[in-house]
Amino acid sequence: MKKESKTSRYLIPAALIVCALAFIVTGILDKEVLTVLRKAAAICMECIGLG
Repeated sequence: MKKESKTSRYLIPAALIVCALAFIVTGILDKEVLTVLRKAAAICMECIGLG
């Protein structure tokens, strides 16, 4: 088996975390949080039978 170097072992997860944070910040700046919360509330209301 091939041994992984320490840099490659931590580089991929770190890059994924940075990418995720960039998408989260982009969503917050575009005010998508309100859209997501509104849709989540609508789905919950439908599930419990209030909508």
